[in-house]
Amino acid sequence: MFEVGRDIFKHGITGAVGNAMGHRRLRFVYGVFLAAFVVFAGRTIQLAAKGSNRVRQGVGKSEWVVKRADIIDRNGEILAKNLMTCDIALTPRLVKKPDSVADTLHKFFEYEYSKQDIFNKINIGKRVIVKKNVDEKICRDALERENRFDGIEVALKQERIHPKGSLFANIVGFVGESSGDNEIKGRAGIEKQFEDYLVNNTEPLQLSLDSRIQAVFYEQLIRAVDMYHAKGAMGMLMNSRTGEMLAMVSWPNADFKRSMFPPLDGTYEFGSVFKVFNTAMAIENGITREYLVTKPYPIKDKFNRTVYSISDVRTFKPPRPYLNVDEIMLHSCNVGSAQIAHDLPYGTQQEFLHRIHIDEPLTLDFGRTAKPQMPRQWGPAERATVSIGQGINVTAMHVLLGINSMINGGIYIYPTILKKEIGPMVGERVLAPEISERLRGIMYRIAEETTGRNARVVGMNIGGKTGTAEKHIGGQTDKSRNMTTFVGVFPIEAPQYIIMVTIDEPQRTEASSMQRTAAWNAAPTAGRILNAILPLLFE
Repeated sequence: MFEVGRDIFKHGITGAVGNAMGHRRLRFVYGVFLAAFVVFAGRTIQLAAKGSNRVRQGVGKSEWVVKRADIIDRNGEILAKNLMTCDIALTPRLVKKPDSVADTLHKFFEYEYSKQDIFNKINIGKRVIVKKNVDEKICRDALERENRFDGIEVALKQERIHPKGSLFANIVGFVGESSGDNEIKGRAGIEKQFEDYLVNNTEPLQLSLDSRIQAVFYEQLIRAVDMYHAKGAMGMLMNSRTGEMLAMVSWPNADFKRSMFPPLDGTYEFGSVFKVFNTAMAIENGITREYLVTKPYPIKDKFNRTVYSISDVRTFKPPRPYLNVDEIMLHSCNVGSAQIAHDLPYGTQQEFLHRIHIDEPLTLDFGRTAKPQMPRQWGPAERATVSIGQGINVTAMHVLLGINSMINGGIYIYPTILKKEIGPMVGERVLAPEISERLRGIMYRIAEETTGRNARVVGMNIGGKTGTAEKHIGGQTDKSRNMTTFVGVFPIEAPQYIIMVTIDEPQRTEASSMQRTAAWNAAPTAGRILNAILPLLFE
């Protein structure tokens, strides 16, 4: 530019022999452009010398926008929210009006800094953070024009808070800063699973969970662990028709920093709750015979040698020597269940369990379950043990959804963590409605007459099934440790909800009448939960 200008001044646009008038005009035009360039360059240097203070303040209000949507429960309770805040700093070398700066900062932080304190910081000359994570109101006031003075820097930021704390920690998850841009990003749970929605929408993400019901589960599971001297407990409640999850709790809280949540990530043997599936298969295949249940049932190899025997607990007292299919489930008879399994056509168990997705990991809108551990082969022993919920490890979510499909009319429904509008039941048919109705009748009798009696509540007809499974430690069965489970449905006449409670390694205590089976710990825990939540569900 300067070289061109020099040539024009010297020779004009047409060279040394050009028109003198044209030469003078071009010199004038060049002078105007040169003056504008000098002014622009000077202003740029001035702004650079002042640092980023004015830039920060100038864009402050336009950046005061929530960058991540809230997460709320089904009733509008806040589960996650961005808290607007800022850091306020002082850069002494930029201060032009010390009195005004001292007055402003003292006004903002009158209980922390006197005016003399601010003057002292200015005189030291080093940049200093006056206060981090400042209250939102003060941040907004600091961005007002009358409070903007050279030397005061306002750095806006947002903090993600989870007001319910540990109550929803394993479900909602947590966030962290992404590398390089200081933006918060979901690292686990709902915060991670719904990242796209949370960063691209201003409307809250509304979950199906109910904070009130979640709190009841949390309280009662903690109480159960204490009462039965157990290692842990977990519980869930789902709308049987819509698949909405209303509560999911694990205690003690799992390590949510590693996204570990037992209802989804832990695989276990669930014992006799699998007899619901075994009974459904028997009915579906037209089995009507009765079975002798007064002695252990031998499992034989291909040489007709007994290699294993299925027996019942010593306290088992059948009402008569021979029981039919319904009675075997009603009394939770192991010997009868194993005989039913051997009467089923080969391959029936594999097909049925695949039909209700027991044999595969589940991809849900709130995460993915662990992969079930199925038998490596389906010989006589495996067929017998699977019928009573042993030799097959699945997640609690697999059990909840499988049982739900047995009792809601025969429809397998995938769960959701999002609140849904009331509408027709949507899912895949896996069982005939008449079989589902028959299973509900048996489960009602279980809750009234046998192992589910301790889950009964006043004013609601429920159905249920208990399950107790001995744990395997180091490849060996440990008879001193077990997992106990109760799965209940209500109202049993037309199920709307399904509840599941599991106690990990309960001990014999006075509270359980010195028993360790599900009838004496998981079932009464479910009963206490139901007693507290029924007024909330049917208000």
